[in-house]
Amino acid sequence: MANPPTHIVPIGPPLGATVALKSQEPWVENLSLNLMCRECKEDPPNIVEDFSAGDTICGSCGLVLGDRIVDTRSEWRTFTNDDQNNDDPSRVGDGANPLLNGAQLQTDIAFVGGASAKSRDLSRTQNKATHDKSTKTLLAAYKEIGSLCDGIGIPKNVSDTAKHLFKITVDENAFRGKSQETVIAGCIFIACRQCKVPRTFREIFDLTKVSKPEIGRVFKALEKFFNGRNEKTNAAIVEAGGIPDPNGSGFNAAVESTTPKDLCLRFCSQLNLSQKCTTLSQDIAIRAETTGDLAGRSPISTAAACIYMASYLAGEARTAKDVSIVAGVSDGTIRNAFKLMLPNKERLVKPEWIADGRADFKRLPVA
Repeated sequence: MANPPTHIVPIGPPLGATVALKSQEPWVENLSLNLMCRECKEDPPNIVEDFSAGDTICGSCGLVLGDRIVDTRSEWRTFTNDDQNNDDPSRVGDGANPLLNGAQLQTDIAFVGGASAKSRDLSRTQNKATHDKSTKTLLAAYKEIGSLCDGIGIPKNVSDTAKHLFKITVDENAFRGKSQETVIAGCIFIACRQCKVPRTFREIFDLTKVSKPEIGRVFKALEKFFNGRNEKTNAAIVEAGGIPDPNGSGFNAAVESTTPKDLCLRFCSQLNLSQKCTTLSQDIAIRAETTGDLAGRSPISTAAACIYMASYLAGEARTAKDVSIVAGVSDGTIRNAFKLMLPNKERLVKPEWIADGRADFKRLPVA
């Protein structure tokens, strides 16, 4: 008897059904991706992460494969058993302000209207516990210095220098009998000289309303104080076997006085004069100081007269009234100084200025 035909039944869904199920699966991003150098094409790749430069580099050929990588490592190592002083290297919070004393990270308990009586008592108790009169005095002085410097466009580095000078005087109780406004005026005056943006006593007087004689007295006292302080510091360094800095501690009040050349640059800028006229006025100011044609005149009067003369020589004439408004001296003072300079004009102006036509004596007004 013949055996019936045998049929093989496949296990699982039909092949067409399997393909249909795979096509219906949602798309998922493949995260198993390897970064490979396009030059070396090594597998596995030799990739180096340079966290100091923020680059991803091929360790074989040095090709930069990526930049601005994020350093996810720990910023410091913690050794709990070796930490004897409980020093936490955390960088949480603002950086320390060198212009303030003591701990500067504190918690303030706020109290607003409508809060409970307990919240008010807590705020009052916390204010009493953290009250520091010296810090409040310094903050008030710093705010005044900043507002005064911003009022006349003095750069921030001058403001910071004046604050540092004031802090030194407060820490050493050097001027306890002087008013705070007077000491601030003197510190701003010295800071302007140190940062090469000099201001005159008249300008500091107009700024702070401290009289010019008082500013002069405070300046002399501050100069003596800082010079003595530097001498003590240098003596201590020598005694310890070191070599003192020949440039001083950076806060030496014995700096050069304001010269007409320094003032010419600022006054010419305010008068909208060209660079050619500015350079000519500075050159005339230097020669006037060397020859002594304006001996006995203040730097402001000398600078104003040099600018007045240079503006006519360069063909950018400014009247004595225009210059007087910027310089802060009378127009009569400028004309009188110009009369003293006019007979010696050949000596005050370099011959090359006349030879190349940048200046012309025929443009000068009649004294």
